Amino acid sequence: MKTPTYPVFEAGPPDTGQLDFERLVAELSVQFINVPAEQVDEAIRLALRRIGEALAIDRCSFYDLREDGAFSPLVSWRADGVPPPPSADHAGERFPWALAKARNGELIVFSSVEEVPSPVDRESYRSFGTRAALVVPLAVSGRVIGAVSFNMVRAERLWDSHTVLRLRTAATAFGNVLARRQSEEALHRALAEVRRLSEQLRAENVYLRREVQDRTGTNVVVGQSPAVQRVLEQVRQVAATDSTVLLFGETGTGKEMFATQIHELSARGAKAIVRVNCAAIPSTLIESELFGREKGAFTGALARQIGRFELAHESTVFLDEIGELPPDVQVKLLRVLEERQIERLGSPKSIHVHVRVVAATHRNLEQKIAEGTFREDLFYRLNVFPIQVPPLRERTEDIPLLVWRFVDEFSKTFGKRIDVIPRDNMEALQRYTWPGNIRELRNLVERAMILAAGPRLTIALPAAIASAGKRSTKLVDVEKEHIRTILEGTGWRIRGAGGAADRLGMRPTTLETRMAKLGLKRPRAH
Repeated sequence: MKTPTYPVFEAGPPDTGQLDFERLVAELSVQFINVPAEQVDEAIRLALRRIGEALAIDRCSFYDLREDGAFSPLVSWRADGVPPPPSADHAGERFPWALAKARNGELIVFSSVEEVPSPVDRESYRSFGTRAALVVPLAVSGRVIGAVSFNMVRAERLWDSHTVLRLRTAATAFGNVLARRQSEEALHRALAEVRRLSEQLRAENVYLRREVQDRTGTNVVVGQSPAVQRVLEQVRQVAATDSTVLLFGETGTGKEMFATQIHELSARGAKAIVRVNCAAIPSTLIESELFGREKGAFTGALARQIGRFELAHESTVFLDEIGELPPDVQVKLLRVLEERQIERLGSPKSIHVHVRVVAATHRNLEQKIAEGTFREDLFYRLNVFPIQVPPLRERTEDIPLLVWRFVDEFSKTFGKRIDVIPRDNMEALQRYTWPGNIRELRNLVERAMILAAGPRLTIALPAAIASAGKRSTKLVDVEKEHIRTILEGTGWRIRGAGGAADRLGMRPTTLETRMAKLGLKRPRAH
């Protein structure tokens, strides 16, 4: 069967078809205004079909101008047996002449591909079967936002002035609906961003509120001993500055309390301090926790997350157990301290943060530097103002104050009233060496409060200490007793953070050799 052809015709006088077409455009314009957003694409497709059939056009396509400058087909219609329009893939390479004219808002019209001046475009049109075309750019407020393309495939065609006028009139209606479509998409994106930011802000507020609630009433350093007063004087001196502070001290000495005191006495005290325990976060997650991540930065990163440094902008970040920070993260922390900039995982964009850093460790960082596990340059950046927090055995006169502080805390928790602590019991607490420091004291008070049946509180010391009689003053016996105390305080766990070797500052193998020499063995479970 012979393929039907359309005649080539010249411009002629206007006829009643012009009026009918104007009515059609007016009808379509009203439909575009009233159609629901989710039905806009279907309304455009119907409009293209009606225009194509009314003017005997083979293929009509509606394009959106993307941010990258390419035209992307949104909706198209074609007569039976006509191939689909070109896709957006490599359109810039296939149609450089046509795209340049359309971006400039110039009408593209040719009755034969031989009229196309660009050989690249000419060959591309032929490959898609286009024999004649009229492309009308769509502009709103002087800005090109899309285009409508009318193609002839089955025959060439001279676009007379009346047809061009009709199609440009129709394009006005399409320009309005495209502007509406883009505005609604922008609105949806804005609303989605508002929801995302609201959720993020809610999450930040929950975090900060939880931090405040967790610390309310417990962030005042208790102590009148000379050792504590010396530290508090250092705290007052450095709090007024933005200098980085490094707190040293044994596990359980209350380094976090002194960090909180530094923050609250500073100009940043109105904002909540942001805390990070570097030893409690897996090494695979510590970087994203500190500096944040973008969605898709790694497997399982299903949403964007801001890091603790970004959260602490204009406030203080407390990095506890800084000695446990992985080497690759140490490099990035050094950059934050030097340049006050971070980069979220998955994003090359730098974010400025104005954060005061207070770090703490129970480790000997100089030894870790010698072992090659801690960066020397980072140590010097952190060690601007070092503060040594004293162990509890060096501030025994503060023990009664601390005990009553914990009693008051647990009285509210358990609903119990305590009026008396025996003097000999308090003196025994002051004689104890406290390998676990304030944390150990707090745990003993909590245990005693749970068992208390009346207003009199007796705080039992660990059995091995309480039952020990007169102690030997020989160095080997003192050493043996001290190591035994540490072992019992860790449940005879030698290795790992907080283990006996860690607390004693010894290698696990060295401790095991010393235990064997002293005859120290783990008690058998009964």
